[in-house]
Amino acid sequence: MKLYFAAGFAALAMVAAPAAAQDRAGTVQVKLLGTGVLPDGKITEVQTDNVGLPANTQTKANNNVVPTVAIEYFVSNNFSLETICCLTQHDVDGTTGLPGAELVSNAQLIPATVTAKLHVDVGGAKPYIGAGPAYFLWIKDEPGAATIPLGVTDFKLSDEFGLALQAGVDIPLNDRGLGFSIDAKRYFIDTTATWFAGNAVAIQTEHKLDPWVVSAGLSYSF
Repeated sequence: MKLYFAAGFAALAMVAAPAAAQDRAGTVQVKLLGTGVLPDGKITEVQTDNVGLPANTQTKANNNVVPTVAIEYFVSNNFSLETICCLTQHDVDGTTGLPGAELVSNAQLIPATVTAKLHVDVGGAKPYIGAGPAYFLWIKDEPGAATIPLGVTDFKLSDEFGLALQAGVDIPLNDRGLGFSIDAKRYFIDTTATWFAGNAVAIQTEHKLDPWVVSAGLSYSF
C-alpha cells in the first residue's frame, strides 16, 4: 500500500506542471463531508491477563458514520496542506473466545490529522494523493458491559501517533468555488487497551486500529 502511494506521488509530480489549468496558490478550500470510519480493532498482543481470557479471544471495532470538516490551504497550484476535524465513537466486541461480548463501550476519538497533498488538473476534475502524521486522541472510553462481572472498574485507551495516506478527487460544480469532493484515507495506528480492577491492571492488550476513513461531500474555495 505504501509503495503504491509513493509511486503515485512520483507520477503526479511528473505531470502536475504541464497539466495545471489555473493558479490556486493562496486559495483556502473548506469541505463539509459525510465520513465512514471503518476501523479494525483486532488484538495483536495480550500483554497482561489476570482474569483468564479464552486463548483464542479476538475483537472487532464497529464502524461509524460522522460529519467531517476539512480545511485546506494551497501553498502552490499543485501542493496543499489539509487538516480535518471530526469526532467518532466506537464499541469493541469479542468475535472469538468471547463472541458478541462488549469489551469497550462508547470510545470517542478525535483523529487529529495533517496531510501534505499533491494535485493534478486532468481537465476539470482534480485528483490528488497525500500523506502526513496523525494523532489519535481518546476523549472518552468506558469498559464494556461484559468486563464488569470480571471485576473491571475502569478502562483506558492510549493516545498514539501514526501515519495517514490519502487519495481523492475534487470536482468543480461551478466557477464560483463550489465543488464536490471524494476522499479516502488509510491510517496506520495501534492503541493499548487497559482494563483496571481498582488500581491494578486486570487486562492489557495491544490493538490494531488501522481504519479506512472514506468521505464525500461539498467543498468551497475562496
